[in-house]
Parts: sequence; structure tokens; C-alpha cells
Amino acid sequence: MPWKAIGIFDSGVGGLTVLKEIIKVLPQEDTIYLGDTARVPYGTKSPETVIRYSLEIASFLVKRDIKLLVVACNTASAASLEALTERLPIPVVGVIEPGARRAVATTRTGKVGVIGTEGTIRSSAYAKAIKRLNPEVEVITRACPLFVPLAEEGWTDNEVARLSARTYLAGLREQGVDTIVLGCTHYPLLKRVIGETVGEDVRLVDSAEETARTVADILRSRGLLRPEGEQGNHHFFVTDVPAGFIRVGNRFIGGRLGDVYQVSLDAEKERP
Repeated sequence: MPWKAIGIFDSGVGGLTVLKEIIKVLPQEDTIYLGDTARVPYGTKSPETVIRYSLEIASFLVKRDIKLLVVACNTASAASLEALTERLPIPVVGVIEPGARRAVATTRTGKVGVIGTEGTIRSSAYAKAIKRLNPEVEVITRACPLFVPLAEEGWTDNEVARLSARTYLAGLREQGVDTIVLGCTHYPLLKRVIGETVGEDVRLVDSAEETARTVADILRSRGLLRPEGEQGNHHFFVTDVPAGFIRVGNRFIGGRLGDVYQVSLDAEKERP
């Protein structure tokens, strides 16, 4: 079983920041990534629909013999993690709990900021996770919807990005926040601008980094790590034409994705 791959999925390209961190922490591991680009975004869908999508994708990945599933999507983590955990015989890791855990461990003032898409902030998923870990922590949230298109366009270090960051994040420091969770997988690309805006005394928690550490801990504790020194292979699938995914994905992964294959999840249902 250690030689099986790690499965990762997202509604689009954002989860590639999680994959990038997993490769950094576990370079010996094979990965299989699926971006559900035909049905992005998930944030506008009902929880029931997101659960259905997530189970379909999980079935696709499990058929490819994975040993652990990473839900590299905040919306899917909030809506479908419980259903996936109940139905799958392998460990399932979302992106919300690891980030919440690090935020609680990091804050000194007991005031944590969470920034994310409107859908993630509306779901209160991070706030609930943080409160479960420590009810005394005050959670202050901000939706930053323009950060996603800025990241995908590559406008991560210009005046438009800085103006957006100042507009969205003004007031968080004044409210005593000393820790901010990057509650969207696109946001690590804007980490520099966000950090400059809130100041160096405010700690940024990257959920992608924390998720990768959690994956490593689980595989290590279960004896499922491949030997160090091995070189992992990485396979990419999308549910729509790959061109746009490749163009943006190369930027997100910090290199070249290689081959990306389009698949039909409906056709996969017929596969034994």
C-alpha cells in the first residue's frame, strides 16, 4: 500500500497550491490530481450538489488505487468531508481543519482573522472549526472575492493587488488580529501582498502548507510513506478542455504540469 498514490481534488486550479506543498514535503510520493473544471465554481452550488460531485470524484480517484484522499477545496471540505470519511476505506483530509488548528496554536491575542471567498466565509466553516478547538478564540472574517481572479490572471504583485488587499484587509489589525488564515487555495499566490498589507507582526497561516503537513503525519503514522529517495510521479485530470487549466496551473504549481487529460465522470460511473 505505501506504493499507492495520494489522490487530490478541487473544483479547479486552486488545489494545485496544496499539491505543490505536498510535493515539497513528500517528494517521493506519486499523486493523482483531478480538477472539476467543467463544474467550477462549487461555492455557488448547494451542499447536496457539492457532496454528490465530491463522491463522484472520490470514486474516480479510488478506482485509481489511491491510499489517501485530499479534498483541496474549501467548499467541498466544508460540505462533503463527513460523507467522504463515512464512505471511503482510506483516510480523507480537508483543508479547513489543518488551517484552523495552526491558527489556534499560533494566536497570542486570541483574535484570528479568516479571509476567503464569499462562499467559504458564508459557510462559517473556519470559524466553526476554530471554535471547536478553542471556544475562547474570537474569529473575524473577511470575504476577498477579487483575490481569485487576480491569482488566476497572475496579478499578484502589482498595484491592483495591493489596492485590493488594502480595501479588503483594512481594519483587521486595528481589531487586534495577530493571525490570519488564508482560507482559499488561491490566496498563497498573494501571500506577499497580503503580508505587506497587514504587517510583519501578523502571522499568515497557509492552509495548503498545513494540509501537506497533516498528510505527511497521517501517512507516517500508518506506515504508508514511500521510501525517501524515491521520485514521485504526478498525473493530472480535468473534466473540461485542459488548455485554460494548463495555462493557469503552470503558474500555480511553479513549473510545468506536463500532460493533463480530460475525463468524463459520467463515463467513469460505468467503469468497474
